[in-house]
Amino acid sequence: MKKILIAVPCMDMVSARFAQSLTTLKKVDDCIVSFIIGSLIYDSRNRLAEYAVRIDADYILWLDSDMTFPPDVLERMMRVLDEHEEIDVLSGLYFRRAAPFTPVAFDVLETDEKGELHFTNMDTIPEGIREVAGCGFGCVLMKTDCLFDIAGKEGPVWFSPLANVGEDCAFCMRARKYGYKIFIDPSIEFGHMGYAAVTRGFYEATKLEEAK
Repeated sequence: MKKILIAVPCMDMVSARFAQSLTTLKKVDDCIVSFIIGSLIYDSRNRLAEYAVRIDADYILWLDSDMTFPPDVLERMMRVLDEHEEIDVLSGLYFRRAAPFTPVAFDVLETDEKGELHFTNMDTIPEGIREVAGCGFGCVLMKTDCLFDIAGKEGPVWFSPLANVGEDCAFCMRARKYGYKIFIDPSIEFGHMGYAAVTRGFYEATKLEEAK
């Protein structure tokens, strides 16, 4: 039986729709839910990662507290990782909650010799699972093994920001540095809570309006 930490970094309050999604989430294997409340998202993520290592979790399901998701999302993401051994970090499909409503995934994510960040958002939704340079961590299932190389060489700074790079992208860059692979599965869709749930249909309708 696998041990899975469901990790939720958050501020003092969470969306009621997130709470509803979490309540109906179908658990698999041995699931432990942990919230870290704090104003520094990278610190909350680092503390949750440390906890995953301490309890010897096999996987971490990262869920941001402004997301909505289907009850079977964990089952589906686990199935993808079981079927694709090359995937270390798997994101579902979700979108920015403010315009432009682009998917929170990146085809290019790197810094140059001056430390300047270069990134390109994924703006075309793929037909199937594909590798990306990085992703947001609103809805990510990852193997805990990803943490060990980074901690062994850099210390437990998995999500600590880099110059001009936020905590989730900083993790992706560190993970890729040590050979780990990041993928997105567009068939696993999440809502991102803003003034409305930004879903695939919302995104596509917005693109149609922009084209007029």
